[in-house]
Amino acid sequence: MKISAIIGMVFCSILFECGTENDDRFIFFLHNRFLEEHELNELHPEFGRTEYNEIISEFKKSGLKVISEKRSGNVNAREYAIGIVTQIDSLIKNGTEPKKITVVGTSKGGYIAQYISTLANNPDLNFVFIGSFRNSDIENIPEINYCGNILTIYEKTDPFGVSALERKNTSSCKIDHFEEIELNTGLEHGFLFKPLKEWIEPTIQWANGNYTVK
Repeated sequence: MKISAIIGMVFCSILFECGTENDDRFIFFLHNRFLEEHELNELHPEFGRTEYNEIISEFKKSGLKVISEKRSGNVNAREYAIGIVTQIDSLIKNGTEPKKITVVGTSKGGYIAQYISTLANNPDLNFVFIGSFRNSDIENIPEINYCGNILTIYEKTDPFGVSALERKNTSSCKIDHFEEIELNTGLEHGFLFKPLKEWIEPTIQWANGNYTVK
């Protein structure tokens, strides 16, 4: 089954379950690469289990409507992003304001989210990129163009995430809100395996339109 079809099934079931109201706020959550290639309960040799369900639960407890699935196999980031953009377009056509839609990605999920930002090209959408930018990306992934209200969160001890200010500066789309949070948990890349309040709370704030997170 094609990726777009799988996403569509998940999306339709979420909408059937929660309904769509004009005041609903949605989060598309995209998890890391490890979970894409392993089962839910498998342990990473350094960072332990990806606490996917727990992360989803935190978002739901805040009142956000969560659209997410556990990806399987080594999916192509850009191709997967196209399917998500289709679902975002459907939400907007059904009356949801773009500012009430937030795409959140951790690690590889953050790169998928960056492609969604590029392809959707909608300055009113919200994005949170977590542990998913390296300076080499400017040269290695030149097609990424940030668009939307952008929050990036990275961990000081994580070699796979640094400030994405350079990407913001090279992007041509108007970005009304751009913030960055540098964490210092000492957990390296493992910080995004868990629903730590250090990144969960500002993500929820961003999704609720609070663009002055700290």
